[in-house]
Amino acid sequence: MRALQRDAGQFAAYKQKSAKEAGQRVALRLLCGLDLEELTACSASERIKLVERLDRLLKRERLKGLKKHWSYDLNRHIALKQARDRLRALKPVSQTGNQLPE
Repeated sequence: MRALQRDAGQFAAYKQKSAKEAGQRVALRLLCGLDLEELTACSASERIKLVERLDRLLKRERLKGLKKHWSYDLNRHIALKQARDRLRALKPVSQTGNQLPE
């Protein structure tokens, strides 16, 4: 019985992780026109540029929130931050040997 409960817990965790990744994929595709799979497979220099682009988009979204702009979307803000954090977690090394900016 414990094995069944453990397997059910693992399945639930897997489903939750899959749903989170699907949300990130959709948000990135709609917001930036980027595919999450392509981002993780690109070179270190391209990934640095993409993280910088996501930083700019995140900054714009943050400013919209601070100004209480009508087009601010908390879900978009969260999706951008999660995507940026995910790319930073990969920690690719650039051509000069530097890691991604924190």
